[in-house]
Amino acid sequence: MAEPEAPAEAPVDATQAPTPEPPATPEPWDFQMAVPDASSPQQPFDGQARCLTLPPTPAVPSGQWRARCDEAKKECLVSPANELDAEGHENDQPLQRVDGCVSHLMPAQKAREYRLVPAIAEAPPGWYRDERGRVLQYNFDLHRRVYLGGAWAPRWLRGTDGVDERVRVDFGVDLEWPGDSDRLHRMTLLDTELYLGDAASYEATLLRYDFRSQHDAPLFRVTTFHGRPRRFDVYANLGFWMEVLHGEQVRREDAHADFLSLAATDLTLDLWHSSDLVSYVRVRAGPAVERDRTNGFFTLVPAAALEGDLTLDRDGFHHVRFGAEAQKVLLAQAVDGRPLRPERLRLRAGYEVILLAINDQPVSLTLDGRGTWRDDVANAPASWEWSAQAGLRFSLWAPARRSAPTSSPGKG
Repeated sequence: MAEPEAPAEAPVDATQAPTPEPPATPEPWDFQMAVPDASSPQQPFDGQARCLTLPPTPAVPSGQWRARCDEAKKECLVSPANELDAEGHENDQPLQRVDGCVSHLMPAQKAREYRLVPAIAEAPPGWYRDERGRVLQYNFDLHRRVYLGGAWAPRWLRGTDGVDERVRVDFGVDLEWPGDSDRLHRMTLLDTELYLGDAASYEATLLRYDFRSQHDAPLFRVTTFHGRPRRFDVYANLGFWMEVLHGEQVRREDAHADFLSLAATDLTLDLWHSSDLVSYVRVRAGPAVERDRTNGFFTLVPAAALEGDLTLDRDGFHHVRFGAEAQKVLLAQAVDGRPLRPERLRLRAGYEVILLAINDQPVSLTLDGRGTWRDDVANAPASWEWSAQAGLRFSLWAPARRSAPTSSPGKG
């Protein structure tokens, strides 16, 4: 939008009382722009912004602005093209995460029909722009991220008096994307946990993938006739889960064992899931082919699990995960010091909350409790081991959730 050549109406802040009357003989475009504050309207994210050049002002000496105009209301929301400093004057940093503006020529006669309203520039979904034009992310998708973390992870073995003092280092890549026909896909790459200190060990998975689905047609219908007839639909929301190359190293006092699951495939059944399929409680069951690396043979390991993954808030700050899994080792060769068909039972519950963000990347607190019972380690007594873990996790990449709102005026 080129600079008009005739006087125009001074900008009006829609949130404040009317401004005093302008001088009787104003200079062309006597534009006195108020510094936007938190009460200034947020510009909508859709639509094309226009480049606006006006005479310099104390707050914006460059005269460069962005404008979004409503043709029906004859009103333009305008904001400086650069960020403002603490005193409300523009600096040399252009606004971040905005669409490019376009030049638009407007005749002077038509320009006088528009009212200019100070506003805050638009921000993409999941982001917020403050009164100085600086942008920040307040909505995070922890199911799409690259993360690196560490935790204090002591372990207690039943039947022993000591505690294994350990620390955990973990990293991985989480991906999630929607599919056709109400289906959600999730993948994890290089999911790795390294335990350092007493009884050093590791657990790592090269690839984990699953999908969940929502079916509109019920599997069967249940009708009750106590009082008014009522119908209840029961759905079979089936899915698929698989894991490729899952390695585990076990250390219990002087005994040790190493296992490598080549591939595992499970069918899943959602007992409950959210409307966007992100949160769920489900059961899954299926077999795995496993290599006992310590004793040098392959086994078949069927498993069944109940597990849940819950995102508790709109902006993705609070997450709860839990699970219980039972495994049975079949087709194993006889090994001295352990049963012919060993068993494993794993329990886990965890909570993760975002504390702050560094360069718009979240840092979260992780709290985790785990229990494992197993008798597949030769010459080690079958017993429970418990671990309580607390640490921090830094996400190197975590975009906004797909359901993120366009703006959140309450954030600041």
